[in-house]
Amino acid sequence: MKKSLMLFSTTVALAVITSCSSENEDDLTDDGPGNGEVTYVGNIRGVISGSCLGCHGATPTNGAPFSLNTFNDVSSRADGILAAISKQAGETKAMPPGGRLPQTTIDLFQEWIDAETPEN
Repeated sequence: MKKSLMLFSTTVALAVITSCSSENEDDLTDDGPGNGEVTYVGNIRGVISGSCLGCHGATPTNGAPFSLNTFNDVSSRADGILAAISKQAGETKAMPPGGRLPQTTIDLFQEWIDAETPEN
């Protein structure tokens, strides 16, 4: 009985291990938020609205030196924005001042820049 149970357990474990493998690299895809075309309208505008416009609105407040209210405002400053949001919370000129954005959001912003900052 013990040998049968051990053989069964080993067989099940082996089946599970081998069924989770793939020799096709096309099966190894990332279905995260950055998969596909990243655009200002589809992805970046929401991040800016939720995290930046409180200070960087049409009329900047709280010492913000510029507006990020439009696509042109954001796209023309994309590299600087990426540098600021990539800093650790508490670092000089880290944005937003309330705390660092999730790394997935920062990565999405980088993808947008890499795609040459498309609007739509």
